[in-house]
Order: sequence, then structure tokens, then C-alpha cells
Amino acid sequence: MARLSAGLLLYRRRGNEIEVLLAHMGGPFWSRKDAGAWSLPKGEYGAHEEPLAAARREFAEELGLPAPAGRALDLGTIKQAGGKVVQAWALEGDLDTDAVRSNSFELEWPRGSGTVQSFPEAGRAAWFDLQSARAKLVKGQGGFLDRLSGLLG
Repeated sequence: MARLSAGLLLYRRRGNEIEVLLAHMGGPFWSRKDAGAWSLPKGEYGAHEEPLAAARREFAEELGLPAPAGRALDLGTIKQAGGKVVQAWALEGDLDTDAVRSNSFELEWPRGSGTVQSFPEAGRAAWFDLQSARAKLVKGQGGFLDRLSGLLG
């Protein structure tokens, strides 16, 4: 069975531009990467959890701030190269990226060392225009930007 993930793509309007909020993936593998190392805030959920509720929970866990209130626009699903199925919603709102405080996870690092270290799930968050966001996003999530553009005209 495919792993299921749900996320929110927060967006805001700046004049005629649309900007989206992306999170830089945490942990040692991503620390020195930029292009292709950002993601919409998302996470896995089980069959017992409603996907939009999971997306809101994951947003709060990864960024340390609740998702803004408002109507979520369904962006559908995308199957990533590794087989994970990501379902996403767009939500209009604003967020102070300086206030982001991610939860953490533990990982043996360096691998095979026996030393377990704690790393933030999201190293940081930032706002990007759609063109810049496409270059920053991890491969496979760009379709959500296309769908957002289509919904917003």
C-alpha cells in the first residue's frame, strides 16, 4: 500500500504576484542543498485520519504555527517518484517566517556511528514567487504550483 501524505500550500498575493510558503527540509542530507530541497509543509497520515485535518496538523508540527483559518482549495494528489502519494490544499494567508519553530526528529548521524542526533523537520521557511518556487521545490511537487495557478487564474 502506498504511503499517504497531506500538506498545505500557503499562498499570498503581493500586487500582481502570487507567493507561496515553502519549508526547507531538515536533517543532514538537505543541510547544504537549496534547489530541490524545499517542500510544502506536509506529512504522513494513516487511514483513520481525515487528510485535510492531517495537512493542518502537519503544517503546525513542521512550522510551529497553526495554519491560518480559511477555505482550503483542493489541489488533488501527486504520486512522487518514491511512491508516496501526496494530497495538497492551497490556503490563502500570511505567516511570519521568522516565527517558524519546527518540531524535530532523531537520526543516527553519521550513519553507522551509533550517535543519535536531533534535527528539525523543517530547517526554515520562506516565501517565493511561483517561478522561484518551482526551482526550489523537491522534484515531483511542481504540479501543485500549476494547479494553484489554474485555480487562481
